[in-house]
Amino acid sequence: MAHVVRILALGFSAAVLTPASGRSQSPPSSRVRALLKHLSLRDQVAQLVMPWLAGSYAAVDAAALAQARMWVDSLHVGGIIISIGSPLDIAAKLNFLQQRSQLPLLVASDLEGGTAFRFQGGTAFPTNMGVGATGREQDAYQMGRITAIEGRAVGVQLTFSPDADVNNNPANPIINTRSFGGDPAAVGRMVAAAVRGTRSAGMYATVKHFPGHGDTETDSHLALPVIPVSWARLNTVELVPFRAAIAANVDAVMSAHIALPGVDSDPTRPATLSPEILTGVLRDSLGFRGLAVTDALDMGALVSKYGGGEAAVLAFLAGSDLLLQPSNPAEAIAAVTAAVESGRISRVRLQHSVARLLTLKERAHLWKRRTVSLARIEMLVGKQEFLDTAQAVSARSIVLVRDGSGVIDSLRATPGRLSVVTYGEGAIPAAGVDFSARLRSMGNRVTTFRLYPTSGPASYDSARVVAQASPTVIFAVGVRATSSKGSIAMPAPLADVIEAISRERPTVLVSFGSPYLLSQTPSVHALLLAWTSNPHTELAAAEALAGAPITGRLPIDLPPSYHIGDGLQKSETGRTRPARGRGA
Repeated sequence: MAHVVRILALGFSAAVLTPASGRSQSPPSSRVRALLKHLSLRDQVAQLVMPWLAGSYAAVDAAALAQARMWVDSLHVGGIIISIGSPLDIAAKLNFLQQRSQLPLLVASDLEGGTAFRFQGGTAFPTNMGVGATGREQDAYQMGRITAIEGRAVGVQLTFSPDADVNNNPANPIINTRSFGGDPAAVGRMVAAAVRGTRSAGMYATVKHFPGHGDTETDSHLALPVIPVSWARLNTVELVPFRAAIAANVDAVMSAHIALPGVDSDPTRPATLSPEILTGVLRDSLGFRGLAVTDALDMGALVSKYGGGEAAVLAFLAGSDLLLQPSNPAEAIAAVTAAVESGRISRVRLQHSVARLLTLKERAHLWKRRTVSLARIEMLVGKQEFLDTAQAVSARSIVLVRDGSGVIDSLRATPGRLSVVTYGEGAIPAAGVDFSARLRSMGNRVTTFRLYPTSGPASYDSARVVAQASPTVIFAVGVRATSSKGSIAMPAPLADVIEAISRERPTVLVSFGSPYLLSQTPSVHALLLAWTSNPHTELAAAEALAGAPITGRLPIDLPPSYHIGDGLQKSETGRTRPARGRGA
């Protein structure tokens, strides 16, 4: 590495940030060529490995940080995937690692739906499907732009978003509201807008999960989903948003751990390990020339069959450049290095991938400055301008699917006595809490009861009693796609209670998660979709019930009888609503 240190000391000028185009690839710069010449084989391979690191606070001598120091000091990994933590803790940890690393680290994070997905205090947007419900490409653009500004502020240069999957299977347990919708062309427009917004603020964008993870009922964190579609179907549905993203110059494409027996000659092979998918379709058919990245290599669909080291080798042979989250980074580096030494992987192919990665680092100014200012974080992450934008998008995302017996119109006309039963799971256990408080502040007399995934028969009996105590009942339910859960639905006892109460009195179901709940509760009088649980969406849902305009439309088909574009439109009523607090 002494050669590398001398190269860095030469002080190459940093280019203005112009992320590499997904459709074209310029020759490597003089800096990149020099690094390729002097990096050892093992260090070239290590540049392509990105382990996962928690973003939470850690003391300098903490075990978790000691492991990360080993990745940087000994393995010389090329980047880090940072996860959940406060913006200041994340930035401080990344600064510490950047200062130790001999080459700048490319830092990535999964920032779907805004930085609040990972940064405590970041700006929270609705899910992609909620943004799709607004029908406004500008909303997707702003989500990408604000996410990029906040992400760059804490030291992240690459986001694993937006999701380009077409969610055309209501039983999909892992995509669901992460998709912009079920219409390929509309999803493509939203994806392209989000890519443009992300890149406009200097962050690299990734679309996923190639070639499309929307039509599956299996969670790839647990097992290998199989999508038995033909090339004609893939070409006209799943690939449409990816083409739109490539036309928008997306920087990276993430592969899916799914098998496509109608397209791939090996019917049991994940797309992540398939040259026919990653090279034949992505590179040759779609003409993508940017960075191909794997989904997490520690997922059950890969590790259980191939093992960590061999999965990394096969992913690289298939056409991936960047190897994300291997279960054992040292094992992955050793396996790929051995494959190059044996001739199984060509050195020329390796250098092409390393050059792509180093070029991204160069265009992100990382040789000029690799750390961030902690003092600027509080000026950018979660600033009021961004919160106001997210609130406006959330308000536009609300969809009123059904208003049987006019219960929604009655709620919008005048405050009343309400029972609100809330249920949340996964990352949204408090779904409906802010919503209930806002309804109360609007003059409604609200009695609440909370249910949890662990609730038993006694709790459901109590929920039934609370629901029967008011003339109108609202069930605020947060069911979300959760990795390794394997399914997505309300608990049967909750659906039974909603059905029973719906037969007795006016009942509203407000979904702060999956929209596909109607098949479990066909008798419910009204269905309002708010997509996820955060302060913005809960406020938007409450204000919709107090007379705010409702303008969202379904971006998906909703069995059994609702279709893309449906949605009852409501203009603003004359009912007075109290002012919101700052940042509410």
